[in-house]
Amino acid sequence: MMRKKRQSVDKGEGATAASKAKKSRSTGRQPKEPAPEETHESVFGVFLREAGVTLKQDGTSNEIAVDQVVFQKRIKQKLQKSPRYPGIVQEFTSGLESHIEDPERFRNSLLPCVPQFCASSFQESLLRMLLGIEMLQTVVINILLEKLPEFMFDGTGDVGFSIPRIIINQLKWLDRVVDSKELATKLMELVSAAPVEVQCDIITSLPEILEDSQHNDIARELNSLLQENTQLTVPILDALSSLNISSSLLTEVRGAVMATLAAVQLEDLPVVVKFILHSVSASDAYEVVCSLRKKLELEHCVLPPVLSTSTPAAGSSQDSVTLILDGIKSAVRFQKTISEAWIKAIESVDEPEDHKVIDLLVLFILHSTNANQSRRGAERVLKVKVRTGLIQETLLQRTFRDYSQVMRGYFPSILALAQTLLRSPDPCVVPFAGHMYRHSFTAFDSYCQQEVVGSLVTHVCSGVGGEVDMALELLCGLVTEKPSEMALYAVFVKGILDYMDNLTPQQIRRLFHLLSRLAFGQQQQGSHIQDDIHIVIRKQLSSTVPKYKRIGIIGAVMIVGSMGALRVKGKEVKQNGSLPPETFRQVTALLELVKSSSESSPEAAALYYDELANLIQSTTLDPQVQESIANSVVDDFQVDFVVDVEPEISGSFPFPANVMYNLEDQSKEGIAINLLPLLAEDIQNKEKQRVSPLCLSPFFRLLRLCEEKQHHGDLEEIDGLLGCPLILTDMDIMEKMESLSKAEREFLCSLLFHTINWFREVINAFCTQKEVEMKMKVMTRLQNITYLQTLLEKALAVTPGYVPPVANFDGESTDGIILSSNGPMNKAKKGKKRKASGKNSSESSSQLEEGTEVDKSLQEPPEKEKEKEIRPGVSLVSYRPFFRELDTEVLSMLQCGLLSRSLLDSELHTKVREEVLLGSAELVFLLADMQRKLEFSLTAAPAKRAPFLKVQKKRGGIQWSSKDVASYCVQLLPALCSHLENCHNHFQTLLSENNGMVDGPATDVHEHELMSSGYQLLLQVLNTTFSWSGFSQPGQRSLLKKALGVLAGRLKEGGAELAMEQLVKHSFEYLLNFRSTVPSLSTALFLSQLLSTVSEKGGNPAAYREQTASLAKHFLSQEWVTASGERERGSKFNEVLHSVLSIYLEHVDDVIKAVEEITGEGIRELLSASKNESSSSWPTLNRQTFLVFYKVLMAELEKATRKIPPVKICDSSETQSEKLLKWNLAVRVFHMLLNLVKVFDSRLVLNVCLKYGRLFLETFLKLAMPLLDNSFKRKDIQSLCNNSQDMSLTNHVPALKKSLELFVYRVKAMLTLHNCQEAFWIGNLKNRNLKEHCLLQGEEILSQRSKESEDDDEEEAHRSPLQQEESGDEVPAFPGFLEGIMFTSDTGISDLLQFRNFIIYIRGGNKSHMCRSQATFKS
Repeated sequence: MMRKKRQSVDKGEGATAASKAKKSRSTGRQPKEPAPEETHESVFGVFLREAGVTLKQDGTSNEIAVDQVVFQKRIKQKLQKSPRYPGIVQEFTSGLESHIEDPERFRNSLLPCVPQFCASSFQESLLRMLLGIEMLQTVVINILLEKLPEFMFDGTGDVGFSIPRIIINQLKWLDRVVDSKELATKLMELVSAAPVEVQCDIITSLPEILEDSQHNDIARELNSLLQENTQLTVPILDALSSLNISSSLLTEVRGAVMATLAAVQLEDLPVVVKFILHSVSASDAYEVVCSLRKKLELEHCVLPPVLSTSTPAAGSSQDSVTLILDGIKSAVRFQKTISEAWIKAIESVDEPEDHKVIDLLVLFILHSTNANQSRRGAERVLKVKVRTGLIQETLLQRTFRDYSQVMRGYFPSILALAQTLLRSPDPCVVPFAGHMYRHSFTAFDSYCQQEVVGSLVTHVCSGVGGEVDMALELLCGLVTEKPSEMALYAVFVKGILDYMDNLTPQQIRRLFHLLSRLAFGQQQQGSHIQDDIHIVIRKQLSSTVPKYKRIGIIGAVMIVGSMGALRVKGKEVKQNGSLPPETFRQVTALLELVKSSSESSPEAAALYYDELANLIQSTTLDPQVQESIANSVVDDFQVDFVVDVEPEISGSFPFPANVMYNLEDQSKEGIAINLLPLLAEDIQNKEKQRVSPLCLSPFFRLLRLCEEKQHHGDLEEIDGLLGCPLILTDMDIMEKMESLSKAEREFLCSLLFHTINWFREVINAFCTQKEVEMKMKVMTRLQNITYLQTLLEKALAVTPGYVPPVANFDGESTDGIILSSNGPMNKAKKGKKRKASGKNSSESSSQLEEGTEVDKSLQEPPEKEKEKEIRPGVSLVSYRPFFRELDTEVLSMLQCGLLSRSLLDSELHTKVREEVLLGSAELVFLLADMQRKLEFSLTAAPAKRAPFLKVQKKRGGIQWSSKDVASYCVQLLPALCSHLENCHNHFQTLLSENNGMVDGPATDVHEHELMSSGYQLLLQVLNTTFSWSGFSQPGQRSLLKKALGVLAGRLKEGGAELAMEQLVKHSFEYLLNFRSTVPSLSTALFLSQLLSTVSEKGGNPAAYREQTASLAKHFLSQEWVTASGERERGSKFNEVLHSVLSIYLEHVDDVIKAVEEITGEGIRELLSASKNESSSSWPTLNRQTFLVFYKVLMAELEKATRKIPPVKICDSSETQSEKLLKWNLAVRVFHMLLNLVKVFDSRLVLNVCLKYGRLFLETFLKLAMPLLDNSFKRKDIQSLCNNSQDMSLTNHVPALKKSLELFVYRVKAMLTLHNCQEAFWIGNLKNRNLKEHCLLQGEEILSQRSKESEDDDEEEAHRSPLQQEESGDEVPAFPGFLEGIMFTSDTGISDLLQFRNFIIYIRGGNKSHMCRSQATFKS
């Protein structure tokens, strides 16, 4: 700014010109041109004009007549060739200073010159061209930087642009900076004094101005400035991103930036995040991403939803978050290490509360990138996190609520992830997919809503059970939550009607529920599809194909439910009916249509009754509709099925008709269920029969539910049906079943099925009644069921090929079931239905349901097993689909103890006293049904139940959630514990009476089997209850505490007040008391599993491992016999033994030592024992169970070796020695197990050995080879490969030989690493099998020959004497590599630990080789 005082030195022409100018001013004469122009024209102006630039004065741009390169060259030449050089340079720059004193001329000098004649359309500014002349550059830079402060505070001014920014732009991208260091210093000085706008311009331009040599220095200064002034965060990070700085400095800068992350303004955050992610290297990516994830609090970046709609800042905050995510997306897209680091960072979070919104957003970003690895990684991490409960629905809800605008950009990824999760076979992740769909529909625009509905419809049409169920459930939920929005897409949903062939009856039920809500709901937003639905329903009802008629019935009843539902206006409900007359007429007409359409088929009529019953139970119908249905049902039931009891029953029947099972006062005339005459007439006149016994149970269920609805649970109007008799035949006929004809036997079986189903529905109806007399009748009916099931088993045993009458009419339970002529069908009912088939009675010897999983064949002598193979099986487990389902409320009968009633005479005196006790057969019957319900509701596998079903289906209607079922079980826990203690006391008394013998003379075999089944079922029910995954949820903690309190309270009073850990401790002790009386190994297994499950509920499950292992060992060391004295055996026993042995080895402290103990002690005793004897120390180990032991021992040994930590460079010698000892023991045990193959050389044993031998070898290669200090013998593995002739065995050989080859090359690589290549050589060996017999030439497994004999002779000449001596035929040989290693004290690896005589026999490649090793080490 003071340049005017430093004028050029007066020399020559310059001085003369100056003096003339002064003289003219003093004399007052007017010069031809202004004084300054005349003064400098001879140097600055002349040089410019001669070089090709014309300076303009009228505000127009300067003109240039030549190319700028030519101009720069001319100026440089004129300056250098001037006789006054280098002084002429000073004159020239002085002229430049004088010229730009005028702001207008300065502006022109900063703007591009306009070309006059040259073809170039663009030329640099005058000052920019002068900066390109090295001799002028430094002076011009100084002039510009001194001029810059004059314009710092002018802003854009009238000219419309910023002069300081243009000045800075002149300095960018110069071909060469003469004094870069000085320029950097001056620029930083300007930064310290300039306003923020100019500071930002200077800082962001630094990478384009300075040379690379100054980048590190300027980066340090910028880093310091960043700590002082957060306003400059964005420009500084922009500059740092473009600077070429060292990695250490970059790390330092990044650390400083990370430290200030919390104080950064929201609008600056995207730049900060981008800088951090783009400045990481592969080595520190994970650490940086973890730190960034921890400090990036997006939750603080957005306003609450209440304020976001009214505050303008809400939109900008969403925009900032969007920019942040764009920065992350850019980083993960172009840097693989960043995407991997994000995945690892999210994976490392192990607490649900530690997960943030950013985690979900980043997973969506990763999925949105084109890289397949990132997409698969995002899917995998999300599945794992959802499955383990670490990412929960609350986090997803918060993300959609606060970041809907941001999430909209990732909708395709959200939709794709939801589709993937919904198709997952894992039921734990499917509900999360449902939440993703639901929130997407709720939060996004109409386009996204349409895509969501379209995707859900696609899921439904896929025909895959779990997908269909979840998608239908979601669509139903959306119709309930957003009826008006869903109405827009009703046409999409209606399209599912074309794919009904792929849907199950339950799914069709949901579909019509959905469509009827859309079309016939209160608002009727989807009324435009009403006609289409009516057409479909009428078409299906008129079909003669049962499948389509079923669809029509189900759909019609669903429509009745929607049209006839009780209308709610505001908060008022009109109890006297608010249904419009026209709607009521349509409902009644539709019901009549369904009824008339189903009269021709008993199955269709029964389905109609069941569907209508479900509707009444699950829906609150309009009183008019409810009353109309009830009146019709009561009248029709009495006409069709109820008759007055008469002394003689006339008619032509296959058997004499008798009134049976009457619980009412026989002195009075009463009513009876007309079962036998109806069944006889149904068989004789099948085509003309109007009333079928198939409809008896469904019709009664409908009648009962109508009465419950109308009388608020009071069944007094129909309580006579509980005790009324049935017209049957005398069951003494069962004694001569084999003499009856096939038709008579089948008639009797059908009669028993109908009777049992009637009693089951009666129990369903009256089990919740409170009167003592009613309870006693219900208990009697339960006893009737168990007795009749005994008769039915006998009848079925002599009636092969018999197909029972259908009991569940939607076609879901019995479709596809085939009953062969050799016995009952093997295919049980699908898991979606929960049938309770009781086949238990006080006189039955086959009380075991599917839930018991007790194999009677294990408890029967071989003669009975042979007999069972000949005669048809009669287990009612297979016939469960043909029994009516028991309601969950029936389980309340487990709480019944001793009930009594008094039969009073006319004077109210007690005449008779009867007592009813829940017997063992009835207990087993109820427990088996309870176990099936629990398996379905709490632990059912994906294949057995739809993942969306949080509930246990009751005939497609009312449903229980998992929480409800678990709560109900907890209510029953005291009763279950009482029964468990009764079973314990029973067997304790039995053992004391028989002097500790199970099969003593005082043992009742039948009662023993029943009590044993009950004992096992009780433990199984408790284990299933406590295994419910819902207990791990925070909201169910109190329920778990209550459940544990029941168990602990049986041992110690006041259990409910104890802490969780104390509750677990006392519950464990309580259950441990039952170990002394378990009657069978299967019961012992469930006790062990229950103890393990309970121990995991506390905070320290490891504290109970030793007790669990000790208990399992106690069971394994016990000889298990049945009540008849026979040893337990059979496939089921082997499966149970497998599980108990696995529990023992999983809980023992040292698995390898435990395996060694069983192998070295138990199996050795077995080898020395006679054929039918067992090991003395392990009585469960005999020749029949050897395969079970062998498989578990091999599997657990291989699993244990995988847990041995790998060797590390930092390991001490003691640590390495410990690992070596573990491997030494593992290899020794493995060798012992391999040797057993020579004794037990069956195909199954060989299969186990090949499978787990390969896995063991792979683990050894991966973990043990680095230790280099083991002795590992490979001969037996190779012999196994030679011995594997069976196709199922040879399938394992290729993979095993591949592992053997890897082992060979791994040894060779180890030798090469330690410069011991000379210790590796090759030789031939012979083939041998497991018996050490040499194979003939034709049996040798050779695919390639060695070289010709001359090659062998040549090789022999190079061998050492030791090698020649040891390579003779007397060496046990077999095909394959025999790789030897020879170490001496001077090999350079004497630090290896005592590695000597390492001989490996192995097959590899296609040649036979031999290699031996000897090692000598210094101590």
